[in-house]
Amino acid sequence: MNNSQKIRTLSKVIVLGDSGVGKTSLMNQYAYKKFSQQYKATIGADFVTKELQIDDKLITLQIWDTAGQERFRSLGPAFYRGADCCVLVYDVNIHKTFDKLNNWHDEFLHQVDLDGSETFPFVLIGNKVDLDGGNSRRVTENKAREWCASRGNIPYFETSAKEGYNVDEAFLCVAKISLDNEHVQDIYFPGISETASEAEQQSRCAC
Repeated sequence: MNNSQKIRTLSKVIVLGDSGVGKTSLMNQYAYKKFSQQYKATIGADFVTKELQIDDKLITLQIWDTAGQERFRSLGPAFYRGADCCVLVYDVNIHKTFDKLNNWHDEFLHQVDLDGSETFPFVLIGNKVDLDGGNSRRVTENKAREWCASRGNIPYFETSAKEGYNVDEAFLCVAKISLDNEHVQDIYFPGISETASEAEQQSRCAC
């Protein structure tokens, strides 16, 4: 491959968690740098895409948000298949969204029925750390990190989709983990130049 060629990698990421934890807001903040105060529940599933460069690879993240409501659970397996990483999201201010992480984690592994699923890559995000200046917080960072350790040292990030805090860092980690997953697909395109946004992502810190 000469210098005019780039390796473009398509990676599928699934975002899971209860309704109202801010999954869609996180995705929109990362992909479009936008935040809306109006909450609108995802119906079925939705996705965004984001391109960035890591080393010599151009990676396109296809980030799927599947609805947290029980009545849409049956749609999950079709969207889980082919995933390279799963992001679990909870609201640090609502303890029950943290309590249900085990259900989301185990359901995902059950639905995809992967070989060696105990090593499947997950990332945990504790969202809405900005709410009420942190005074409404119900789940401590230490408790979240203990949960991650019990599940094989899952990477953990605390974010604010509203303020954009730590969102890019979390999804950059997701992208790097996805690259290490054997399910990603490499596609070669000649003469693809690096964009400014990709160069910016290249300079960001590693997870």
